Amino acid sequence: MTALTGTGGLVRLILRRDRFLLPAWVLWIAVIPLGFVGATDSLYPEAADRLQYARTTGNNPTFLALYGPLYDTDLGSIIAQRSGFIPVVIGLISALTVVRHTRTEEEAGRRELLGATVTGRGAGLAAALIVTMAANLVLGAVLTAGMAAQGLPFAGSLAFGLQMAAAGCVFAAVAGVTAQLSEGAGAARGTAIAALGAAFAVRMAADVGGEGNALSWLGWLSPLGWVNRIRAYGGEHWWTLAPAAALIVVLVAAAGLLSARRDVGAGILPPRLGAASASRRLSGPFGLAWRLQSRPLYGWLAGFAALGIVYGAVAGGVQDMLKDNPDLAKIFTQIGGESGITDAYFASVMSMVGLIASAYAVSATLRLRTEEAAQRAEPLLATATGRLRWAASHLLFPLLGSVAVLTVAGLAAGVAHGLDTGDPGREVPRVLGAALAQLPAVWLVAAIAVALFGLVPGLTGGSWAAVGVCALITLFGAALGLDQWAMDVSPFTHVPKIGQDFSAAPLAWLAALAAVLAALGMASFRRRDLATR
Repeated sequence: MTALTGTGGLVRLILRRDRFLLPAWVLWIAVIPLGFVGATDSLYPEAADRLQYARTTGNNPTFLALYGPLYDTDLGSIIAQRSGFIPVVIGLISALTVVRHTRTEEEAGRRELLGATVTGRGAGLAAALIVTMAANLVLGAVLTAGMAAQGLPFAGSLAFGLQMAAAGCVFAAVAGVTAQLSEGAGAARGTAIAALGAAFAVRMAADVGGEGNALSWLGWLSPLGWVNRIRAYGGEHWWTLAPAAALIVVLVAAAGLLSARRDVGAGILPPRLGAASASRRLSGPFGLAWRLQSRPLYGWLAGFAALGIVYGAVAGGVQDMLKDNPDLAKIFTQIGGESGITDAYFASVMSMVGLIASAYAVSATLRLRTEEAAQRAEPLLATATGRLRWAASHLLFPLLGSVAVLTVAGLAAGVAHGLDTGDPGREVPRVLGAALAQLPAVWLVAAIAVALFGLVPGLTGGSWAAVGVCALITLFGAALGLDQWAMDVSPFTHVPKIGQDFSAAPLAWLAALAAVLAALGMASFRRRDLATR
């Protein structure tokens, strides 16, 4: 028996378990850039319109930082730039998929059961990587065929599809390594996401000054910079796939070697031993919840601070970008309200900040499910600690942690923009208010996770679908021309925008609905049996 014995059977098992999830995320990702073709063609129908876009938007620091460089002025190049954030989303999904089918399986004890059969030590890791990378290649093929079918050049469409697939495969391999380093799925996910965030930050720093700037060399330090430099529809540089392919090979080999060196359920990095006796802070459920949730919260706070600084620093260039392009200005105004373009910009980006905050809130809420499934909740609940008290100790983090991350992002963006305009006293309260206005929408998304946890604990992970739907509507709804009823599905659509007349009614309704869903989830959790898996 070799280390890869049984890989085929595990591949079939993963495909069986994810027979709905895999096609859903592949099609969800594919429909976004494919929908951009018609929308962009109607917005910039003539060559002169696209040239104007290139002169304003294409070279503006805001778009360069968020989406990367624009390499040409044709329709395909514009779509490739507008899709510049999608590799980040693909990398995140790919990393989470690999961790789910490796380290999470070990935590649940299923990996040990499978290891008792005719299955090699490396079969589980190999199967997870094969399925995830195959899904990315299918996504690349769908994008290639779909873009070419709409009249775009085949070579550029192929480069575009490979760009997306390469990003996913790289971070699937990254997650394969992080899954071997620590003994917990949470740490493996956190490390992989941190690597993705660092790669995106380096890519932003390299591209914010435009092609050929003094920091453009930094792009060669980031896998996301490599895939952008394939230059889809802009004179393709096929050789830039080589470093991505080499990194994938190195990371997969490293993951295999690390997997062979560790015991099942253990990690390469030894866990940090705690004190011989517990401190008084651990005498209650909140102290334990703080110990479990505080470190991830610190990481999220640092990320939101960096995000706020970037958004605030580039806000001053938005008016320059849009003053000569009324059509694009109209889109920003539709997203962000009827006031000035800068207000519309902040309304738009704070919706994205709120969306990311909802991902934190769901992640913090799902700690309840993790503790229950790992059977660590049962010993606690066998004491005088009641169910609601235990659950409430964890739910304080999506409730108050969301306040903290949005406050940090709003303050960082407000200060950065205020220093740029010379009037921080005016800008900080306005931008901070725009950030905190996202709270009821964030709480509603977290409340969906609470309701699922109480009613159908086995489907608690489906709360990420709510985040995904909100992301699709928030990031791409206007560009895809969705009807208003579809836009209204996202709670972030109903948040009052900066620059508009403030109305507390939508926020009150969102908060009330969140409270009802959370109460329903807690009432159901109080009555149901504890789940064992």
